[in-house]
Amino acid sequence: MSNWLYIVYALILGVVSIFTGEIITFVMLGFISLSLFNINSTLLKIYHQNNEKNNNKGRK
Repeated sequence: MSNWLYIVYALILGVVSIFTGEIITFVMLGFISLSLFNINSTLLKIYHQNNEKNNNKGRK
């Protein structure tokens, strides 16, 4: 996910938390979601790197 999507996501969480009055809950949910997005993107990078290495080994 790119940086502008993080900003949009944070703004949406902020607006919802203000209207519902559960600011701490939404802030913690936001931190958990952002860390899960980061873990997912890191795993995808590793997966693509492994696929490239395996494809290059098969060609030799």
